[in-house]
Amino acid sequence: MRAIVPPLKWSKETFDGLVQNFKFPDSWGATYPEEGQTAAQAPAGYITLFWDYFSVGNFRLPVTRFFLEILEYYKFHISQLHPIRMVRIRHF
Repeated sequence: MRAIVPPLKWSKETFDGLVQNFKFPDSWGATYPEEGQTAAQAPAGYITLFWDYFSVGNFRLPVTRFFLEILEYYKFHISQLHPIRMVRIRHF
């Protein structure tokens, strides 16, 4: 049985605005998901980042070495981190 995919809450135009406003370099290859694609289906070499990371968690790229060390120490993948928890990490 195929899982029901919830609709995206944002548009391609919103995604393009995020890429432009946060000045993502072209070399990062940021891509908008294909219709029906889930967060778990990121292409090889890519990670899924949610809008809430940027809007609620005040997440910014590139990340600091400290942020990466926190993820490594606690053995978290960024996709396992709730945006509110990102705020707590940024307090340091």
